[in-house]
Amino acid sequence: MKKFIMYGVAALTLGCTSPKQEEFCFDEMTYSPSETVFKLFAPANAECYVVVGEDSIPMTLMNDSIWTATMKGDQKGKNYTFVVDGQSSPGVFAKAVGINGQQGAIIDMKETNPEGWDKDVRPAVASPADLVIYEMHHRDFSIDPSSGLEHKGKFLALTEEKAINHLKSLGVNAIHILPSYDFGSVDETKLSDNKYNWGYDPVNYNVPDGSYSTDPYDPMCRIREFKQMVQALHQAGIRVVLDVVYNHTYDIEHSNFQKTYPDYYYRKNADSTYSNGSGCGNETASDKPMMRRFMIESVKYWINEYHIDGFRFDLMGVHDIETMNTIRAEVNKIDPSIFIYGEGWSAGSCAYPAELLATKNHINQMPTIAAFSDELRDGLRGPFSDDTKGAFLAGLPGEEESVKFGIVGGVAHPQVDMSKVNYSKEVWALEPTQMIAYVSCHDDMCLTDRLRTSIPGITEEELIRLDLLAQTAVFTSQGVPFMLSGEEMLRNKKGVHNSFESPDSVNHLDWNNLQRYPQVFQYYQRLIQLRKNHPAFRLGKAELVRQHLEFLDVPQNVVAFRLKDNAGGDIWKNIIVVLNANKTSQTIAIPEGSYTVVCQEGVINEEGITTVSGKEVRVAPQTALMIHN
Repeated sequence: MKKFIMYGVAALTLGCTSPKQEEFCFDEMTYSPSETVFKLFAPANAECYVVVGEDSIPMTLMNDSIWTATMKGDQKGKNYTFVVDGQSSPGVFAKAVGINGQQGAIIDMKETNPEGWDKDVRPAVASPADLVIYEMHHRDFSIDPSSGLEHKGKFLALTEEKAINHLKSLGVNAIHILPSYDFGSVDETKLSDNKYNWGYDPVNYNVPDGSYSTDPYDPMCRIREFKQMVQALHQAGIRVVLDVVYNHTYDIEHSNFQKTYPDYYYRKNADSTYSNGSGCGNETASDKPMMRRFMIESVKYWINEYHIDGFRFDLMGVHDIETMNTIRAEVNKIDPSIFIYGEGWSAGSCAYPAELLATKNHINQMPTIAAFSDELRDGLRGPFSDDTKGAFLAGLPGEEESVKFGIVGGVAHPQVDMSKVNYSKEVWALEPTQMIAYVSCHDDMCLTDRLRTSIPGITEEELIRLDLLAQTAVFTSQGVPFMLSGEEMLRNKKGVHNSFESPDSVNHLDWNNLQRYPQVFQYYQRLIQLRKNHPAFRLGKAELVRQHLEFLDVPQNVVAFRLKDNAGGDIWKNIIVVLNANKTSQTIAIPEGSYTVVCQEGVINEEGITTVSGKEVRVAPQTALMIHN
């Protein structure tokens, strides 16, 4: 039988100067050896108490729906739940939880810090244009026996020498980890079942998921191991970007939001049904003060507690512009180099004015926030809506302008005709660092699968040529380059379009492919190094792009551009890149001169492969050519 005990009520402290809603900092459980303070945002007319171990503690209403209670003495190691009108949960801002996130855990967060955590340093990046982002899922990356990694499917896999060496050798300097907070679809008590999910089903937003830890029953283990992962990547010079999914919850009825303050955190339609802009059954209301506050404090918490270096906002178009700009401003106070980007769309109509939402066409209202370019992605490989339809890579004319729009980083350029761009008829990026350049990500087919479905009868040799051609467009783009993990290994997902809950047999990386296709890894590696070595490919400013990048007159289904006049202070005076997606060789007119060839027919060598001179060059089928003088 639980004891019912009355404890003293503490003032709202720890960074909150008053109990007003807009200043409430969501420190729902704050531990010290002498007392543990609980705070909660819940309806003023609710019955609220907190259960700690076997004790039930009434909470006291301060004002503005802020409740608080204090339990004296050292409560470390105990579990707790909030109960609001009979609904039990760990609250919305639990920092530590037990198995499957059903109860909060009282811990001393300092005890989760790995040795040297206080000396952990964020790897320096001068501009987002210098980032090379590698998107990964913890299980995909390390679960296969061929990985040779000990901690398969775990945070700790990314602390192992083989994993670190692979990433460093490839040349990426930012890891985008798919949702790594506590999510609902994987039962942490049944990990032997090997149930798989991407994790876009949030439960506790501010605690690492237990399925990626070595002991999900220990509330401290998941936190410590997540920090060890970040620390190891930082020591390797690699930043960590967290995928955040504030736009919806796993469901409504069982969500911690709904259990603590019913209907406050969600948008509703005019007929009182729940709006579904997320496509997952609900959408959160970022425009409401306390949801906005929650998002702000959550982002800051991941930065301060876990040293996170960037955020990818899932379905950012569900959120409002003001919230995203406020988050950006708050993050700037900590470190302006922390990169923020997101999907510039929603998955359905939102119960909020479209002109106020943080969609791609409003990126110009959100300085230093970036969005994915589906123009470049689908201009290269074909539309998201039809797996069988190709585009530039399939040799189909008409998408050259969409590729050019991606090459300039989504900014205004006199040689890009927006009327011919596939999705956007108006420029949306103010600066090229506001555009994520990519051809594949976890969503949709991976690149090799898409090439197979859109080009019937494709041979392995042709697939490799087009894979390398696609990534050449991405990594020579003025946007921020982004790649899906395993593309450097020529990964496939057995043709599955949406593998969010497919088994490991579909999603795993086959590390044996590094031996099967060494030329693929080498090309990716050298392409990334080429971008790093030459600032002409990462000018970072729209005006510099317009000044130094010019497109050449070319045949159909070819895109060619010149980076001229030592662009960005580059040691190469003029660089010409030609992307030929035709199945035949093409002759391209170029400014007359003598040039060194550094990329040709699937080989990159910055020291030079050969030389050419004159007014034209010949480009092999389905390959990129790169020359300079």
